[in-house]
Amino acid sequence: MTSNRQFILKRRPNGAPVADDFALETSALPALEDGQFLIRNHYASLDPAQRGWMSDADSYMPPIPLGAPVRATTIGVVEDSRAEGFAKGQWVMGLNAIEDYSVGTLGGFTQPIDPHAVPQVTNYLSLFGAVGMTAYFGFLDVCEPKPGDVVLVTGAAGAVGSLVGQIARILGCTAIGIAGGAEKCARLTERYGFDHAIDYRGKDMGALDAAIRAVAPDGIDVIFENVGGDILDAGLMNLKHGARIGLCGLISEYNAPEPVGARNLWQLIVHRASIRGLLVADYVARFAEGSAKMGEWAAAGKLIVDEHVDEGLDNALPAFLRLFEGSNQGKMILKIA
Repeated sequence: MTSNRQFILKRRPNGAPVADDFALETSALPALEDGQFLIRNHYASLDPAQRGWMSDADSYMPPIPLGAPVRATTIGVVEDSRAEGFAKGQWVMGLNAIEDYSVGTLGGFTQPIDPHAVPQVTNYLSLFGAVGMTAYFGFLDVCEPKPGDVVLVTGAAGAVGSLVGQIARILGCTAIGIAGGAEKCARLTERYGFDHAIDYRGKDMGALDAAIRAVAPDGIDVIFENVGGDILDAGLMNLKHGARIGLCGLISEYNAPEPVGARNLWQLIVHRASIRGLLVADYVARFAEGSAKMGEWAAAGKLIVDEHVDEGLDNALPAFLRLFEGSNQGKMILKIA
């Protein structure tokens, strides 16, 4: 029987995850039952949302059980099948786990994919996956941008933020990005085409407020929020009347041992602005629409997607922590096979 290495959640992290919160364990795979298929995972997506799933707080998905492998979107190849529609050798993508092998079931989240329909198969975890669809639908449907809008993207050098800024430029908006460090800020303007980049490092809320005001003296129409904390607070101090905020993530707050959050929400009242949470799962039925448009823009050279691939299950934790350190250079992916 094939053995399976799994990246196991042993205890719930308190603050930033550490090695003792996890274990790399090997177990035997069960025999397949009717309606099941065995997936050899080749790549796993690493996303800030996984930090939330490691906690036992109420969320849009149940917590990862202790002793279970860490949940992740994976792409891989069917090794064996007792399920109609899933043949041996077929590439698939689904919500599985950080492990060598996953068992899929009919009616689950795993779907066939065509590796020849994209430049590289990992694009199903970036441009044509949850990342790309979050940027597309989160910006267009939730933020409702209009030509001429001034758009502030936080976490702008990240996988989602970098795409949002590029879409903003395609739609005739001014794109302002906030990122950490001179290198990332240079990438925003030189590679992704943002109009302005602001380095948050070494700046408190007041300094960030001033930096935003310097490049957007008339205010911000749209904030696409990925970070929270002081960065969100600074953005709130620069809203225009009727501004829209799409709340995609709060990565600066996920590892905080004590609750933290925005203090300037009163600015929503002052400017009659709106804030709306967004979750890509709400748009699954429209993924074909979003993928077609993103693919069209990419093929025309209007959209650049970067991927950062680290290799090996034994590197799962350091690769995951790159998301919070800001050391990744694109969509964070773990190569397993």
